[in-house]
Amino acid sequence: MIFQTIQGKKVRRVVGMMSGTSVDGVDAALVEIMDAGHSMEEGHSMERAHSEDGHAVESGGPLRVRLLAFENRPYPEAVREQIFSLFRPETSTVDRIGYMNFLLGELYAQSALSVIRKAGLTPEDVDLIGSHGQTIWHEPVPCGKDGFPVRYTVQIGEGSVIAGRTGLVTVSDFRVADMAAGGQGAPLVPFSEYLLYRLEDETLLLQNIGGIGNMTVMPAAAKPEDVYAFDTGPGNMIIDAVVSALTGGAQAFDGSGDFASRGSVNRELLALLQQEPYYTKALPKTTGRELFGTQYTEKILRWQEAHRIPETDLVATVTDLTAWSIASAYEQYVLPKHHASRLVVGGGGSYNKTLLGFLRERFAPYGVTVQTQEDLGLSSDAKEAVAFALLADRCVRGLPNTLPSVTGAQKPSVMGKISLP
Repeated sequence: MIFQTIQGKKVRRVVGMMSGTSVDGVDAALVEIMDAGHSMEEGHSMERAHSEDGHAVESGGPLRVRLLAFENRPYPEAVREQIFSLFRPETSTVDRIGYMNFLLGELYAQSALSVIRKAGLTPEDVDLIGSHGQTIWHEPVPCGKDGFPVRYTVQIGEGSVIAGRTGLVTVSDFRVADMAAGGQGAPLVPFSEYLLYRLEDETLLLQNIGGIGNMTVMPAAAKPEDVYAFDTGPGNMIIDAVVSALTGGAQAFDGSGDFASRGSVNRELLALLQQEPYYTKALPKTTGRELFGTQYTEKILRWQEAHRIPETDLVATVTDLTAWSIASAYEQYVLPKHHASRLVVGGGGSYNKTLLGFLRERFAPYGVTVQTQEDLGLSSDAKEAVAFALLADRCVRGLPNTLPSVTGAQKPSVMGKISLP
């Protein structure tokens, strides 16, 4: 009965929540999702407008999406440290994973209730929650062990706890359905980007720069099967780790790029880092902390110490590495088929002015303009949380919420596990 109630509504209020590889905290967005009376295949275009209360309205053919409220709640430092310990097999144990799964459920529930209050509403005014959870391991390549092509992933943040504390139907653990269908379980945001950003006469590159960088290629007048996406490589992950190490933890990231702006790119180190095989790996491809995490950064820091390059130069170099990896991905995987007009950047990296400067320098020869979500009147911070609200809405309505052309799956899936309050 509860699903029939949600499915029958023309307007649904949904909380979407996301916690990324940077482990900064929980992003929570409360949105209104409105049917526009068109099927996904009928095509649509991105519109930008503002509601009477001043909030940005993101709209696409089958849906209209209005952002009612957004906020980020940082993890307590002790919790953040415990999460990082789960990224390494030698410090990750079943009791620690089990405990953190339920603890994060409590923290996500608090975030959901908080963003609902921020919008001036109560849980009774909301229909649904979609929570990505916190990824602690992602292995998208089949290992072939024990005779089965097993690929696997682990997201924690127990949906039943969220549902129990909020009294709202909660959809969580999205990636596994796509992986069961032979996909990589990532990236997932391109599905929502197709709904919201597709244009008839313009090819867009939608670049998220979180811990990892991911690019969605949205060809002009694209059909669902025309869209493709992939992880470009490290986004903020290496920059954050290097800055934290150099400052003894006093500074966890180079938010606006001030640290990097004081240095110069070391060409020898950059050339060395560009040799990483991931950058030329065939699509589809995804990556994460398993490759570009602590061990990778430790090698960079040892090189810097041995060659005695200034700390500011090191930060400038790893910042330009991110920009180079994005431009290189465009040249290899997009330009042979599509010439894009714009690269639209979202995520925490969109606030790093030095990184944006490097991106503009590297994309200028291709005639590609670099913009941010804010340049479109939208929100870099809220984009991924909004995506999981959309994915959850599709899930409870029994509608596919994947793009097999993006993930490599054999067929579309209805992703998400549903927890009832």
